Amino acid sequence: MSTTGTTGTDDEAALVHRGADLLRFATAGSVDDGKSTLIGRLLLDSKTVFEDQLASVERASRDRGDEYTNLALLTDGLRAEREQGITIDVAYRYFATPRRKFIIADTPGHVQYTRNMVTGASTADLALVLVDARKGLVEQSRRHAFLATLLQVPHLVLVVNKMDLVDFDEEVFRRIRDEFTDFAARLEVHDVQVVPVSALEGDNVVSRSARTPWYEGPSLLHHLENVHVAGDRNLVDTRFPVQYVIRPQSGRHRDYRGYAGQVAGGVLRPGDEVMVLPSGLTTRIAGIDTADGPVAEAFPPMSVVVRLEDELDVSRGDMVCRPHNAPTPTQDVDAMVCWMDESAPLAPGRKYAVKHTTRSARAVVKEVQYRLDTDTLHRDESADRLGLNDIGRVRLRTTTPLLADEYRRNRTTGGFVLVDEATNRTVGAGMITSA
Repeated sequence: MSTTGTTGTDDEAALVHRGADLLRFATAGSVDDGKSTLIGRLLLDSKTVFEDQLASVERASRDRGDEYTNLALLTDGLRAEREQGITIDVAYRYFATPRRKFIIADTPGHVQYTRNMVTGASTADLALVLVDARKGLVEQSRRHAFLATLLQVPHLVLVVNKMDLVDFDEEVFRRIRDEFTDFAARLEVHDVQVVPVSALEGDNVVSRSARTPWYEGPSLLHHLENVHVAGDRNLVDTRFPVQYVIRPQSGRHRDYRGYAGQVAGGVLRPGDEVMVLPSGLTTRIAGIDTADGPVAEAFPPMSVVVRLEDELDVSRGDMVCRPHNAPTPTQDVDAMVCWMDESAPLAPGRKYAVKHTTRSARAVVKEVQYRLDTDTLHRDESADRLGLNDIGRVRLRTTTPLLADEYRRNRTTGGFVLVDEATNRTVGAGMITSA
């Protein structure tokens, strides 16, 4: 899923390799629910904001006539760029506490930017869905919660914001919590936390607030610091898509041949028996190297170079896996697709380029099985095409077999993007349901 700007994937791999605890989370919510203010509060209270930045925000707040420091202005620059039509899919923010490092994917709240929310949540460990306590759940709240579960984001937090504007009424919070819990039960969400906050005044954002004595849960930051995400990665199915072949060179590296890429699943160790697809040949791992030297094991999302004991024909797009636990090579793919192109719909007979892990292919749309109403979860089986921001189940036929898993099992080997070959634009994001 294409974005402009840095997504932090390389930084994440480096942090994981060094043993740092890192959480990627996406923020979502309807317009004016206080998302930017909440991000500003987290940045400020984690002391990630420089003094000159804070002074600039304070001056801008005074110039606007605000009686308080408008923390939303910390992210207003990027939002203004979006309003000017500059292509920014997702704005990424970084901050850290002594316990954990964080990457925030700040996604737009407008309904026409649903595709951008999909981009931001596609790599998230956790999704924050904000609602205004005065309005309760709205269509965008349900839509974003559904998209987060569709993208297999394992942890979901409903942030009931602006509690100060309803006098921290426990009944208001309980009503919204119960309504959302009932809705989430239909989505098969395994971990849901609901937190009442005032992003403007800081209640329950970093510390528990005395104004909500009826709330017994953690503050938002405490939950973000302590939510367990290490077990969310698939460490059972070994998947290593080869991105680049490091060939022998002159000098002391003349005998070196390795295969670079990012571990997508499982654990790799020297001595392990592995199979290379699509050839099906087997060998053993001779060693695993990183920029900091050899390592005893590699796991997602580490970027490493794998050396093999035998000289096999391995190239970009091939997959290293276990002999008895391999992905399914397939040319017929059923997938949920989020359509991102406003110029032309996805329809049967249309042809696109497919990017799946490090493998490229071409595909033709064989069938649109149904379009999904993200508000009611109703399947419109009469739909024969997908328009901008539509989500539906589609059947594709590819020219080259994809080495695929179901998306619910592995988000890397189960996801792909569709590219318009004429314009080179990313026009769709897919999640494989069966291969």
